[in-house]
Amino acid sequence: MEKKIEENKGNIVLENRQKMTLTGVLEVISFDDEKIFLNTKLGNLTIKGSDLKMNKLDVQNGDIIIMGNISYIVYSGKDIKKEKQSLIEKLFK
Repeated sequence: MEKKIEENKGNIVLENRQKMTLTGVLEVISFDDEKIFLNTKLGNLTIKGSDLKMNKLDVQNGDIIIMGNISYIVYSGKDIKKEKQSLIEKLFK
């Protein structure tokens, strides 16, 4: 049981709504200075704000530091890409 929990470990540390440290990131799906979409071990994560920048990106360890004015953080369902592929597959059946 502990091993399964450890595999899905992910942390968010938000400091003064200006600096966010994330662990458990699998993939950066897209980003610009107003939105960042990430695929994490706990599901998809959307971050919105202004002047967003990724200062540290360590894909091998799954660590990211985001700087900027952070106003919105939300987890959604699992893997965005898989959901899109399923929808496309359904359309072309």
